[in-house]
Amino acid sequence: MKLKETLNLGKTAFPMRAGLPNREPEWQKAWDEAELYKKRQELNEGKPAFHLHDGPPYANGNIHVGHALNKISKDIIVRSKSMSGFSAPYVPGWDTHGLPIEQVLAKQGVKRKEMDLAAYLEMCRDYALSQVDKQCEDFKRLGVSGDWENPYITLLPQYEADQIRVFGAMADRGYIYRGAKPVYWSWSSESALAEAEIEYHDIDSTSLYYANKVKDGKGVLDTDTYIVVWTTTPFTVTASRGLTVGPDMDYVVVKPTGSDRKYVVAEALVDSLATKFGWESFDILEAYKGAALEYIVTEHPWDKEVDELVILGDHVTTDSGTGIVHTAPGFGEDDYNVGIKYKLEVAVTVDSRGMMMENAGPDFQGQFYDKVVPIVKEKLGDLFLASEVITHSYPFDWRTKKPIIWRAVPQWFASVSDFRQEILEEIEKTTFHPSWGKTRLYNMIRDRGDWVISRQRAWGVPLPIFYAEDGTAIMTKEVTDHVANLFEEHGSIIWWTRDAKDLLPAGFTHPGSPNGEFTKETDIMDVWFDSGSSWNGVMNARENLSYPADLYLEGSDQYRGWFNSSLMMVRVKKCPNPRAISFHQMM
Repeated sequence: MKLKETLNLGKTAFPMRAGLPNREPEWQKAWDEAELYKKRQELNEGKPAFHLHDGPPYANGNIHVGHALNKISKDIIVRSKSMSGFSAPYVPGWDTHGLPIEQVLAKQGVKRKEMDLAAYLEMCRDYALSQVDKQCEDFKRLGVSGDWENPYITLLPQYEADQIRVFGAMADRGYIYRGAKPVYWSWSSESALAEAEIEYHDIDSTSLYYANKVKDGKGVLDTDTYIVVWTTTPFTVTASRGLTVGPDMDYVVVKPTGSDRKYVVAEALVDSLATKFGWESFDILEAYKGAALEYIVTEHPWDKEVDELVILGDHVTTDSGTGIVHTAPGFGEDDYNVGIKYKLEVAVTVDSRGMMMENAGPDFQGQFYDKVVPIVKEKLGDLFLASEVITHSYPFDWRTKKPIIWRAVPQWFASVSDFRQEILEEIEKTTFHPSWGKTRLYNMIRDRGDWVISRQRAWGVPLPIFYAEDGTAIMTKEVTDHVANLFEEHGSIIWWTRDAKDLLPAGFTHPGSPNGEFTKETDIMDVWFDSGSSWNGVMNARENLSYPADLYLEGSDQYRGWFNSSLMMVRVKKCPNPRAISFHQMM
């Protein structure tokens, strides 16, 4: 006998679940036809305002439970405020540019580099809008009330124009600059990434210990001495231009028993390194502070035409390795900073796809960077001392789920350091729920580097920058205002369909272009610049809204995302009527 047959259940004529799957769409259709949202706004017109600013979901794929939690939570808040007598409009939005849409088209067989760019961008636009339509219907089906007929969409001309105006304001204040320092580089996306596009996973890496021969010991070290270094990225040895030591750390010159070589290592690590290298016994001949080794010249392990200078850096520790860090300024932030100080070459030996380039040497050219460990070991020869596999946390591209590298390529940056303190002060004035969110965002802003805003992709808002014949970058207020007006009329696609001179103001001249010739930037903006400028493209742009908003409500991932980028960009405009903005995290 089945369990249900033992139960004395009441019988009723009511349909299962009251027929809700069929009746709800009918109710929602009736509410829509009655224009309840519009009537609610008219009823509360002129009353105290409450403005929740909607963080835009990405227009790609069906909605999921996270979308439902997000929209329903906002709907509860907005309805509550409306019923309490506030004018509380809800303007939904969508984020529509970026790599995921390019990836979808690629999976459909579209070859971006083999077709007309304008046609490709139209395909991206059509796909994005189809996803907006799909998600819009799903959000309505959740019963969320809002201005669904007039949402904000980041690909629309008006929004793109307002985004350009924010860029122009930042450029006008000197916050935008071009540099070639190492950035997060995704070889799988062929583009630079911002910190918000990085996630960390544990990986196993092969680390190498090897030695550089002293070429000029500056009266401190003999030329039969070798300085021992350690690397967890063997491919970067091809671009190594220096050896960094800690200025206040203690180093010793060690002579293993039976060896005709002397080695320099950190004193605190000598015993553990002797075990790794198989030195059964050794003598310590000399001891020095790191500062005493500055400017000693060593030979690159296999390229005898390249000298590697011993330099000083505060980032060196004895937590692991040898206490001496091989320094490749083209492949790391610390390496770059200390390398620039000592005028080391910023060599880059890996291309945009992760392949070793010609300047890496004939043995490496054409090899994938992560597959060259055997070649490096062979090139090191008898300078190779040991290797080991280590497990450590490593950055990945959050979209492709592939590891990234640090790579120095010319990029456009927003200089966070110029206004960091002001942002931190504003965070202190803001209400956070939960309260520990304030500490989290404060620390993120405090510790973040300058923002890489350029991307080497196609589907996005172009960086409105021109170049004179002498290479001078042009992004004056006159120029960016003109480009913004063009985008407002034609959309950003005009950037790709017109020549540079036809995008500049009529009669524009520049001393760097005596022949009147100009070129335009081909990189696009980081998509976080799109959504981060929504305060201007939405809250400032719409008559029924005002800036700043009363509430931002998003998931905890937006501390490094939308919360973060929005704060980076509101700095360019003083609040006309300052009041606290609450950041709410959805638990």
